[in-house]
Amino acid sequence: MTNAERRAQIQAALSEATEAISATTFAKRFGVSRQTVVGDIALMRAHGDQVIATPQGYQYERTASGEQQAVIVCRHTPAQTEDEMSLIVATGAALLDVAVDHPVYGELRGQLQIRTQTDITLFMAHLRQHPAKLLSELTGGVHLHTIAYSTPAQLTAVKTTLRNAGYLYEEG
Repeated sequence: MTNAERRAQIQAALSEATEAISATTFAKRFGVSRQTVVGDIALMRAHGDQVIATPQGYQYERTASGEQQAVIVCRHTPAQTEDEMSLIVATGAALLDVAVDHPVYGELRGQLQIRTQTDITLFMAHLRQHPAKLLSELTGGVHLHTIAYSTPAQLTAVKTTLRNAGYLYEEG
């Protein structure tokens, strides 16, 4: 199989997938290294493919029909991360990403694509398995989230819930 054929098969698999697919899964399927798959994805992105990397693996960027997005600003400790995510998901909204304004690099963004409590559990397990820090730790806990929601009432519920928990960062 050529490199182009492998990338075409990755594109096909991602197009048909209902869940993210890890680089390790692709590497085993095609008998190549994980790093080769990472390179394939980078080339696909360079050619315009809207592939995002989530904690669960790769997927094409998608938004549900009728879904709207808003950016909210939050602040909390690392220990409160799981609670913040759970509060958002409990309203029926999705947590698409996290971003911080880094003093050297500018905006740093991480894809989350968290829509269920299972997604949160997987994210937290992944975080515990790796010696990585949360992006929010670079900025004293202040970070932005892109939230996907269906109705204005749902967005209001997200903000109210986070405000009541002390996580919503607002002008004082």
